[in-house]
Amino acid sequence: MGLTSIDWIIMAVYSVFVLGIGVALKRYMKTSKDFFLAGRSIPAWVCGLAFISANLGAQEVIGMGASGAKYGIATSHFYWIGAIPAMVFVGIFMMPFYYGSRARSVPEYLRLRFDEKTRGLNAISFATMTVFSSGISVYAMAKLMQTLHILDAPLRSMGLPLSAGFHISVIISALVVLVYILLGGLVSAIYNEVLQFFLIVAGFLPLVLLGLKDVGGWSGIKQQLPTAYTHSWQGMSNPHTNPLGVEWFGLVMGLGFVSSFGYWCTDFLVVQRAMAAESMSAARRTPLIAALPKMVFPFLVVLPGLIAISLPAQRPGLVPSAHGIDAMQEEMAVPGRGLIPPKINETTGQPMLDTNGKPLLDYDLAVPNMLVHYLPTGLLGLGITALLASFMSGMAGNVTAFNTVWTYDIYQAYIHKGASDQHYLWVGRMATIFGIALSVAAAYAATRFNNIMDFLQLVFAFVNAPLFATFLLGMFWKRTTGHAAFGGLLSGTLAAAVHHGLTLPVGAVAGIKGGWLATVHIYPSEMAQNFWTAIWAWSVCMVITILVSLVTQPRREEDLVGLVYSLTKRTSEGHLPWYQRPEALGIAVLVLALILNVIFW
Repeated sequence: MGLTSIDWIIMAVYSVFVLGIGVALKRYMKTSKDFFLAGRSIPAWVCGLAFISANLGAQEVIGMGASGAKYGIATSHFYWIGAIPAMVFVGIFMMPFYYGSRARSVPEYLRLRFDEKTRGLNAISFATMTVFSSGISVYAMAKLMQTLHILDAPLRSMGLPLSAGFHISVIISALVVLVYILLGGLVSAIYNEVLQFFLIVAGFLPLVLLGLKDVGGWSGIKQQLPTAYTHSWQGMSNPHTNPLGVEWFGLVMGLGFVSSFGYWCTDFLVVQRAMAAESMSAARRTPLIAALPKMVFPFLVVLPGLIAISLPAQRPGLVPSAHGIDAMQEEMAVPGRGLIPPKINETTGQPMLDTNGKPLLDYDLAVPNMLVHYLPTGLLGLGITALLASFMSGMAGNVTAFNTVWTYDIYQAYIHKGASDQHYLWVGRMATIFGIALSVAAAYAATRFNNIMDFLQLVFAFVNAPLFATFLLGMFWKRTTGHAAFGGLLSGTLAAAVHHGLTLPVGAVAGIKGGWLATVHIYPSEMAQNFWTAIWAWSVCMVITILVSLVTQPRREEDLVGLVYSLTKRTSEGHLPWYQRPEALGIAVLVLALILNVIFW
């Protein structure tokens, strides 16, 4: 199905609107606080939508659809146990520390609680992680443009190979994000993320409804797929009886506790949105407001993946190939599954095989192929625009977090202290430029994975998992010392590297997916390997931090007021209606999440 003029108009209007937001906000970017922290003036509901939308990048709309096709409804665990409890925890317990300390970033909070070297280690690791995360968004955007043949006509007219569409798409998306972040800073990113939220709902809801009608609803999906794909908890007692390839302990500990709390509680990308709120109460409500729509997003982004593999195998001419008609015919010689085609080697044009000789399926194409298969003119343009919005907002969210950490926690702290505020504002804008350049480079590393969610979870295991252990001890155990925090973080990251270097997922070869030291254990899936990498990183960090704390000198209690839970005065919010109080909102959110887990047991 080709794009028509109405589809192009919808995408063009969105692009103009995005850039227009940046232009309109440019005159308000007078200080570094305006550029990096939005002046701490954003209402709670706007921050709440931005909080969830900052996480609705490529890893959400493409990665969750890919995981839905690869792992089934168990992918919902990334929401109902892998997000909701952590979002409640950060809203009720952690935002008072972040917002109350007036820290400008998560690494700066680590400096206030521990010391300078702990801040520096986290600043460097976090900056690296945001570059990879942003690169994933760039990769997903370019993959979509290539898959849908959006640039085929101009490429043919210029005599360029169709494969050049990937590279041109990378450049276009990077330039658009660069412009509106340079103009409007964090405020521009936040309001574009709110726009993105409504675009995703409008673009994906028709896709899901049409797909469900075609396959006969949820009952039709259950008839087409194995039982393990349509139950979220059944079979979790054995890693070989569920698509995720992980037993219930690895799931609950690795995803539900270490990875999820590590991400939602310590990742400055999302915390930055809450820190931009207009008050402490608004900051605490931000993640709780975000948790409500977060619970229903599996029905918008995971279901398309299940629908894609429930359909009959794709037929030539129905789903576009990124390599042209001739390559498509070759591709069909190695069948995919439903609308999921085999992954094609960019050099040879042949399907890629695993170590068992089976074709590697390109799960990242589940959602793009669903769009092409189902959406008519107009709706197709809206669906593609929703994807473009998510990719660019995901990239922008990582870039705004990167430029803040680079400017405050690396440049100001170690390179040029005592400069003027205008100088740091200039540095932030320059950081935006080279941050996007690094993201483009990271986009090409993402091409080595057939599911970008697997790649992203691996990055989180290295960075967020040990960091959460540090935060947990630092906030709730006043005995934790700076030397212990630094040693724990370093040890946890090294433990993640060692575990990854000694293990491989089934069917993979040693290299970027692990086993680069030796292969001592084979996991049933990449996701299982990621969860256990996170568990090892968190556990080692926790143990080392406790041991070193016991033999080093703690800080004075008066220096920890407002930074440790037992030494911080709780703010009364009794003046608020009960439904606006964080504790009441948190209980309601947890009850709803429990109900959803029971329904899809």
